[in-house]
Amino acid sequence: MYIDTLTPPSVARPEQALCAQTGADFFFPEPGSSVREAKRICGMCEMRSACLEYALANDERFGVWGGLSEKERLRLRRADPNKGIGR
Repeated sequence: MYIDTLTPPSVARPEQALCAQTGADFFFPEPGSSVREAKRICGMCEMRSACLEYALANDERFGVWGGLSEKERLRLRRADPNKGIGR
């Protein structure tokens, strides 16, 4: 896994993102695996909201971004159709 897939380019200080300092396995687990540890790490990260914005704007469909799983981001998009690019 490449580090640039974990740290969005729009984040002003990617070295500050905790995901850039942690293994990708936490953020891109095997299907059915727990994302609890990734969410815990995101919860402590000052870049969390920037990562979530990036994931929503770029329709990231895999992994934990900004503390939300794929399913949670999909629910968020469905609840607020104005999320994402050009909406």
